Amino acid sequence: MHPPQLQTDPAWSPPEQDVHPAYQPVEVLLDGSGTWALGRINAWWHSPEGEPWCRLRLIGATAAPAWRRYDPERILLLPTHGI
Repeated sequence: MHPPQLQTDPAWSPPEQDVHPAYQPVEVLLDGSGTWALGRINAWWHSPEGEPWCRLRLIGATAAPAWRRYDPERILLLPTHGI
């Protein structure tokens, strides 16, 4: 479930003091297409209910980063160093 503010304002952000900066490469399953795209998580936040949310930007996209509930089935974390 989306925080109430995010349901009405897609540009909503949680309070900065609750946001944890990050640099996490990811692959994102695009809605309805079955296609995966590269992206980057640049912040994490946990809702009052404990759900993890991430501020996500797709590589090459012109849209600003957006907050999305973290779903490991749709957002795959990629290694940041050493394999």
